[in-house]
Amino acid sequence: MGLRPIAGSLLVLAIVSTASCDRTKQPVPEEAKRAAPPSVRYEAHLSAGEIAPAGGSLRNPFNGDRKVADAGAALFASMNCDGCHGGGGTGFVGPSLSDGRWRYGGAEDEIYQSIYYGRPQGMPAFGGVLEPDVIWTLVTYIQSLPVPANVPTQSWVTP
Repeated sequence: MGLRPIAGSLLVLAIVSTASCDRTKQPVPEEAKRAAPPSVRYEAHLSAGEIAPAGGSLRNPFNGDRKVADAGAALFASMNCDGCHGGGGTGFVGPSLSDGRWRYGGAEDEIYQSIYYGRPQGMPAFGGVLEPDVIWTLVTYIQSLPVPANVPTQSWVTP
């Protein structure tokens, strides 16, 4: 197959796609106007040349609020988070959220990022579905979970 048929096909594709574009200005949906949270800079990130990229910071507006944590518990169950993370976030198919061992960081902004963007191997991204206050409600609940007296696994970090 020569270059001529490929170039011709690409030209036809370019013309068709350009002709089918609607060049009128479309209103931006409300969902698209909401900005994603800034990238969070934290110790668990590995930076090339020990130079960390710029990062913002996120702060939980409900930090320590018991009523919000209770609402987060109901939300955790109703969204079926316990289907993966177990009742009370003690772990099941997904990791425990109460044992103090975090793969992607356990600070409030790191938990927020995990919920907002999701994580590899199973954690879906909820940022396109949940409002920021709802995510902070879940973060408040997760941070209120008591560490179990008996943690059945060992940490990979040597004390």
